[in-house]
Amino acid sequence: MKLQLLILALSLAAQTPAYRAPRTPDGKPDLNGIWQALNEANYDIEMHSARPAMALRPGPYGPVPAAPVLALGAVGSVPPGVGVVEGEIPYKPEALARKKENQENWLTADPEIKCYLPGVPRAAYMPYPFQILQSSSAIFFNYEYAGAVRNIFLKDPGPPPVDSWMGQSVGHWEGETLVVDVTGFNDQTWFDRAGNFHSEALHVVERYTRTSPDVIQYEATIEDPKVFTRPWKMSMALYRRQEKNAQIMDFKCVEFVEELMYGQWRKKPLPR
Repeated sequence: MKLQLLILALSLAAQTPAYRAPRTPDGKPDLNGIWQALNEANYDIEMHSARPAMALRPGPYGPVPAAPVLALGAVGSVPPGVGVVEGEIPYKPEALARKKENQENWLTADPEIKCYLPGVPRAAYMPYPFQILQSSSAIFFNYEYAGAVRNIFLKDPGPPPVDSWMGQSVGHWEGETLVVDVTGFNDQTWFDRAGNFHSEALHVVERYTRTSPDVIQYEATIEDPKVFTRPWKMSMALYRRQEKNAQIMDFKCVEFVEELMYGQWRKKPLPR
């Protein structure tokens, strides 16, 4: 009897229809809302253990925080993460060496520290919300970090006129999934704080699939023949912000790094 009940339960589960998202007036899945990733990918997209800081130096019994971040204590530590990458990132040998160099020079090299635009796919999993604004004729992404924005073209405008931090995004629908093809990048963004990087040949294909009222399953396929030996993928859930007053606040951080980047050129520089 127990076996029969188990078989029946499995059969019913198999027959449960996949989630069907609410529709916009043109019949497309409705992705409108404020969404946010809840993971540690911005620290490191690969699986990683906790460590005392992003910037380290040798200590008597193992690595300790580098002097410039020592005073941050636990605030500057790195939480562990299970990673969002399927398998290992397939770096070419010379590119892997550069990744390690990036990591060793994180304090001066990470573009996030300078408030550069985050790029794609990093904009999706930084620890800040973003808003999808969707109508029958347009899709627009508004990110809180650095005031970054993306217009998702629904008709291919042709090759990107110039390389940029956020690239050029062209979208189309495949059933329940919004597929966004992104090209036209510069080489100035990283995938995370761990030094994972790309070249200007980066090509990203994103997939946004709403799997429940408050979850979008996000996938990004990464291709860059100058850096990687083959395409690779990352995936994660994006969660709808539930607050009644949820909104994208103003976090244009450029002004917050003026002292870091230009303070030494003051007539009377402040002490470091």
